[in-house]
Amino acid sequence: MPASLAALEPLALHGGPKAKPTPYATGKRFVAEELQQLSEALDQQTLFYASGKKTKEFRERFAARYGVAHCVTCTSGTAALHVALGACRIAPGDEVITASITDIGTCAAILLCGAIPVFADLDPHTYTLDPRSVAEKISPRTAAIVAVHLTGAPCEMDALGALARDHDLWLIEDCAQAYHAEYRRRLCGTIGDIGCFSMNDFKHISAGDAGMILTHDRDLAHRAELFADKCYDRSPGAARNPFFLAPNYRMCELHAAVGLAQLEKLDGIVARRRSYGDRLHAGLHGLPGLTPQRFVEGGRGSYWFYLFRMDEKVLGPRAAFVKALAAEGVSASDGYVDRATYLYDLFTKRQGFGGTDFPFSLAPHVEYREGLCPTAEAIVSDCVKLPVSEWFSEEDLAQTLVGIRKVAEHFAGTARA
Repeated sequence: MPASLAALEPLALHGGPKAKPTPYATGKRFVAEELQQLSEALDQQTLFYASGKKTKEFRERFAARYGVAHCVTCTSGTAALHVALGACRIAPGDEVITASITDIGTCAAILLCGAIPVFADLDPHTYTLDPRSVAEKISPRTAAIVAVHLTGAPCEMDALGALARDHDLWLIEDCAQAYHAEYRRRLCGTIGDIGCFSMNDFKHISAGDAGMILTHDRDLAHRAELFADKCYDRSPGAARNPFFLAPNYRMCELHAAVGLAQLEKLDGIVARRRSYGDRLHAGLHGLPGLTPQRFVEGGRGSYWFYLFRMDEKVLGPRAAFVKALAAEGVSASDGYVDRATYLYDLFTKRQGFGGTDFPFSLAPHVEYREGLCPTAEAIVSDCVKLPVSEWFSEEDLAQTLVGIRKVAEHFAGTARA
């Protein structure tokens, strides 16, 4: 049914036909290739990364895919960020600027170094770090910037890179949601000092839980390797003599084996998500009360999911809008998170290690309160999240766009009346 005619149908909430009567397409992500790699890993009779072949091979192939000299593996995306910060020697009391909408793992990695997360505001259209806000947050204590490529959309990396160079700061990329996202023909994760990735069960590729860092810098890679493995040097003939405090974040051969099979599928996964996401993005333009996400100039997203903003003055309350989409069969939810990250109790109550206020006590001047990043708070309050999957079909796309148009035009008409 043409979108213009569907918009004239009564809403499904009111007894009309569903715009999307069929479920979204799905598929199996773990199949024979993963089983073959796992079988080979088990046949080695060792699952330790330094003794087996799978982790070494995964590191080499992931680094080569990104055109980077060094890859270090670990247990999760959060661990990857902690390893990156540890390799950069981020210390207690240092301030690390990051995005005001991000997974708590980004902040946990900072806090685990005894450092202080400082939240910068976001661009209202890309939902990534606003370089002007980052510049305002830089202080003599600032040691690093963690740029979060939220939803798979690239940050404004040239501006952030200039700030990092001008103030002698480390620039770390959180690419957990951004496999193969591009910024001016450069892959996200290769632009800053270190790029951090996640292979948890909800990312573009999955090994259940695992993480990787990429860097061009040999010294950074060496320190990252030590930091991920209790400061044990696994080089042949090296003495076991830890010389700094480090956790155990070692990836095992089973995760690497699954990762190798998944890596073979990554190009296709990103291509299908990008095709679906780009057309979804285009189809939302011109709908009343909706503002599609934008990408920075020269940016290309990889669509972990898709966000758009809605004007409640035009469309009424977001909760009612999302409920109407659900009734039409369109999968949607009230945004990505329910609050800006700094409004979690962890920050507002300054609850750190062991029930104490450490490391927050090192920076009593850093505030976590409502109104700190007004654009981020506005995005949280009015954005709508749509899933994107490599399995979604042409029918899924067409029906989703019909459903969104139908609900938007009905709600806009109701508001005008």
